[in-house]
Amino acid sequence: MKSKNISIQYREYGRADELSADQKRIVDAAIEETKKSYAPYSKFHVGAAILLEDGSVISGNNQENAAFPSGLCAERVAIFYAMAKNPDLKIKSIAIAASVNGVICQDPVYPCGACRQVMLEYRTKGREKMEIITVGRDRIEVFEDIDSLLPFSFSDIPE
Repeated sequence: MKSKNISIQYREYGRADELSADQKRIVDAAIEETKKSYAPYSKFHVGAAILLEDGSVISGNNQENAAFPSGLCAERVAIFYAMAKNPDLKIKSIAIAASVNGVICQDPVYPCGACRQVMLEYRTKGREKMEIITVGRDRIEVFEDIDSLLPFSFSDIPE
């Protein structure tokens, strides 16, 4: 038997003004998107914003439905919209924020497993790392790539 260990590294910031201009831009856009989400059931409003390689920002928010799980997470709304409109551009980074009662959550929120798998798909398609930025009121965490959040991924599909 072998015992193995997985570790990840990420950067933690106390304030958005410590981020680069591009990172701050998508963090601000993700926070703004929380105000537009449709979450009448959970009251958990999530926003996501993507920075594409051409510098453009595409954002989205969660959309709930009474026929759960027919809704869609903010991350997938943003990614699918960005890739439908810009299929040849690569995603450089994505920021994710959530709020309850109009207040950004104290701790960062993380993408669900389905969103992580979608991020991996488009990172693999783009063949470059995709930075993940999770936003909380008290701290912001920056992960260099989706591999940090999805170390054992489903990615070996035979051709």
